[in-house]
Amino acid sequence: MNTSLRVPLNTSPEEAAKLRQLQSVFAKACNALAPLVQRTKVWNRVALHHMAYKPLREQFPQMGSQMVCNAIYSVSRHSRLLFQGPASPFNIAKLGDKPLPLLHFSDRCPVYFDRHTLSLKDGQLSMYTLDGRMRFRVGLKPEDEVNFHEKKLREIVLSRAAHERFELAFVFSDGDEDTAPSRGEQAGALPEYMMVEDMNEGI
Repeated sequence: MNTSLRVPLNTSPEEAAKLRQLQSVFAKACNALAPLVQRTKVWNRVALHHMAYKPLREQFPQMGSQMVCNAIYSVSRHSRLLFQGPASPFNIAKLGDKPLPLLHFSDRCPVYFDRHTLSLKDGQLSMYTLDGRMRFRVGLKPEDEVNFHEKKLREIVLSRAAHERFELAFVFSDGDEDTAPSRGEQAGALPEYMMVEDMNEGI
């Protein structure tokens, strides 16, 4: 079973600008990878990493190696939901031999982190940005602390919420199962930060 914890970030205008910059470059990396998925119909994370890591690393040197890996994970994850989700209108079984649609991530797309790019210790959060590490004090409840010690941390996601405020979502699980999709994802709904260019329109 998955559980999640949302942590709002109290950012200064300068810090918010740095996070928006990171979000924008992360989206560009995802959009650079999306045509490869469309062309090859490969979105398995490991296979995609072998195919795309080196060219993405060369194209986006400012992102660092691990954040490039996280962009690959993001494209793999969203492609899996779109092309394998039973409720998705773009499920590959429904498309048959037709071309895959092209994914497009907006500048508001979430940024995925991991233990290499974000750490939390003694109430201090340290997270990667394109301009060095950014640090925040966060107050966690005792039960939240337990999750970090006793459960597997599956995902760390930075998103821009209402009123331009940033927040982090930590997703934990009790076992080794893949991260469960949200209700909207289960229903096949596209998130607001994603667009799909359907190559089959008019065919």
